[in-house]
Amino acid sequence: MHVMGADIGSTTTKTVALDMELRVVKYAVIDQGTGTNGIEDATSALYEDGALDRADCMFIMATGYGRNIYREADGMMSELSCHARGVNHLFPTVRTIIDIGGQDSKAIQINENGMLMQFTMNDKCAAGTGRFIETMCRVLKLDIAEIGNFGLGAEKVIPISNRCAVFAESEVVSSLSAGNRIEDIVAGINQSVAKKVASLAMKVGLNPDVCLTGGVAQNIGIAKSLEEELDCKVLIPDDPRITGALGAAIIGLEKYNRQA
Repeated sequence: MHVMGADIGSTTTKTVALDMELRVVKYAVIDQGTGTNGIEDATSALYEDGALDRADCMFIMATGYGRNIYREADGMMSELSCHARGVNHLFPTVRTIIDIGGQDSKAIQINENGMLMQFTMNDKCAAGTGRFIETMCRVLKLDIAEIGNFGLGAEKVIPISNRCAVFAESEVVSSLSAGNRIEDIVAGINQSVAKKVASLAMKVGLNPDVCLTGGVAQNIGIAKSLEEELDCKVLIPDDPRITGALGAAIIGLEKYNRQA
């Protein structure tokens, strides 16, 4: 028996199967967002090897942008609350969460029980989001998986002064034309994202410990830049993409137990 948490995001869908003892049995991440194929593919990935039986899933909790489209879900919960519970399960000492998603970034303050205390979001602009990184990768002709380590080879940081993704793109093109090294430009891009999300954290109140989640957390260059901006250690889960789905599964298990 198990429960499932499904985080249907703007660019990826994540599913987590959690057994009745709060252990992660399996998870899947599919590079499809709020369309129905994303959740179907991410769900199928949990059961494809036969280790789990879909009939043994006792409860499904959905979160993320696309939670309303998942008809099989037994419940829905905000992604803020789910990230809070997922991170609290992994790192009980964390009080500040910085989540960098595909379309938005957010800073969340939680208490010792993983309850949401306050938050702020950057959801009106691409700066400080995964979309911003994708745009910069296109200009630099880099694969998004490469850019994380690329900036670590920088000899200096070429600052990106404009936070707007459109104008920052022009700034990067001009910097390339001026003959600057790609590594140095990438270091500037990482710093720009770090400054943006660090300002969000300051708005909610920076309380250690700090955890970085979301797909962009896999970019080691941004993680290091963020530590410099915040002047503190930043904790990163083994897979920072699934904390929302994990939190959804935890909340789903609690709801199932109350109903049983």
